[in-house]
Amino acid sequence: MNIKKIIPILEWLPNYNTALFKGDLVAGITVGIILIPQGIAYALIAGLPPIYGLYCALVPQVMYAIFGSSRQVAIGPVAMDSLIVATGVSTLALAGSESYISIAILLAFMVGAIQLIMGFFSLGFIVNFLSKPVITGFTSAVAFTIGINQFRNLFGVDFVQSDQFHIILKDIYLQISDFNYHTTAIGFASMAIIVFFRKIHKKIPNALIVVVLGIVLMKFFKTTFIEVSIVKDIPSGLPKFSVPDLDFSQVKELLPIALTLVMVGYLETISIGKSLEAKQDEYRVRPNQELIALGFANLIGSMFKAYPTTSSFSRSAINQESGAKTGMAALIAVLMVVITLLFLTPLFYHLPKTVLAAIIIVAVFGLINVKEARFLWKANKLDFYLMLATLLATLFLGIKYGIIVGVGLSLIVLIYRTSRPHVAELGKVPNSNFYRNKERFNEVEIESDILVFRFDAQLFYANSSYFRDKLEEMIYKKENKLKLIVLDAESINRVDSTGVEMLKERIKYFQKRDIVFYFAGVKGPVRDDLFKSGILDIININHFFMRANQAVKFYKTGDRSNQEKYSKYIHQSY
Repeated sequence: MNIKKIIPILEWLPNYNTALFKGDLVAGITVGIILIPQGIAYALIAGLPPIYGLYCALVPQVMYAIFGSSRQVAIGPVAMDSLIVATGVSTLALAGSESYISIAILLAFMVGAIQLIMGFFSLGFIVNFLSKPVITGFTSAVAFTIGINQFRNLFGVDFVQSDQFHIILKDIYLQISDFNYHTTAIGFASMAIIVFFRKIHKKIPNALIVVVLGIVLMKFFKTTFIEVSIVKDIPSGLPKFSVPDLDFSQVKELLPIALTLVMVGYLETISIGKSLEAKQDEYRVRPNQELIALGFANLIGSMFKAYPTTSSFSRSAINQESGAKTGMAALIAVLMVVITLLFLTPLFYHLPKTVLAAIIIVAVFGLINVKEARFLWKANKLDFYLMLATLLATLFLGIKYGIIVGVGLSLIVLIYRTSRPHVAELGKVPNSNFYRNKERFNEVEIESDILVFRFDAQLFYANSSYFRDKLEEMIYKKENKLKLIVLDAESINRVDSTGVEMLKERIKYFQKRDIVFYFAGVKGPVRDDLFKSGILDIININHFFMRANQAVKFYKTGDRSNQEKYSKYIHQSY
């Protein structure tokens, strides 16, 4: 057992040096500066007191630095997970209450436990059932929902909070005329400043700048802006260790939200990790190890008052751009948060909530992927509609049902595509030994008594009927002239018992009609399955060929030279 694979920090820590520390120090300080106002803002989205956003930036980051396979992914509170927490927990308790806080922490414990189990049993492949269009639709819808939910702080109006777009929109329409001028002005000015500094350079801590400006404004001009809502008291000190209360009735009710957070958090982390991996060649992101790292981050984090956490798109990108080379950058960011919790929380007393809303809105609206939607519209209409359906379901039905619709549609599309794969009749390219799709190559030669048929997928129970039907369609077009069928099986990588039985039944049927059936390009493992299933009781070994042109030539001329050479290798795999 390679202990370094289980605890990835051991891969880089023994060789750590001053050159690496310089980059990590700058990145850690930069991310820490950004993380503090974001943590406070995201806690408000989750319906929790601001300090819980800072708690999320402590133990989870340490756990990921130890167990995470990526050295640059930044873990902590994020907008999307925060809204999902608010959506799930608000149905069980009043936002901000002690009961609400304990349930949010229990949710982190559940998410961590599930992620750990999935990681230990190598179940990371489950995420493959969510296609990229589904992820794009889901994240864009959630980003939009998060942004709209922040209008209550941006405009200073107590709009309803919901994960259903139409409910929020209706309430905004009814109450927008009551907006507070000063609150709105400060909020929009903050957004303008953030966008301005972003365009100058991504490394500029724009969130910190607007936070400082907002605090100064409210501290020295509070009589002018008395109606502007501020954060007020944030307790000082570090969280104490305690195991979350396991109320099994609550566990049962929280399970759907926990599973949603598991999937969403894992998807975010893998997506970010893979994108950062492509920019270097020092390490490789291991999906199952990422599950283990997230599991420890949430499970142990919950014992130190953290609600569910995952990786942040914006902070991870800034971490990499600022020169982070190892997980030491995360540990430095943790130190920044510790200093803030111990000594600096009183400074945030006058922080306007509208400034936090501005930070969140600018951050999450950047996640609305219009570019990907345009690409899908041009490249693949089915994927575009899959993305659109997931987006609309998430917007109007809510986050929980949006992910269910997304997974369901992904599976339906997967079943549809595997049950109806591409098939083609092949024709001979003039003056060559190659056979190509007649629909794509108009010059190929098609013979009325020969059908060369290609099936571009595994042959199994879900598509065996489709195989038979498409083959019959092509046979029908030959108008009783057909004498030879050649199955080009180069694209068939697996065959199950249903597929084999269908082939055997068809071959017997063709024999009764005096039609010869040959196989060409059958892969070794597929050929093994055919032989074990008794296909040689119906046809002999000379019905298998390396290429379609050899099968046709053998039928026409009876030339066995190539076939005899091939038969020597018939029991080997290739």
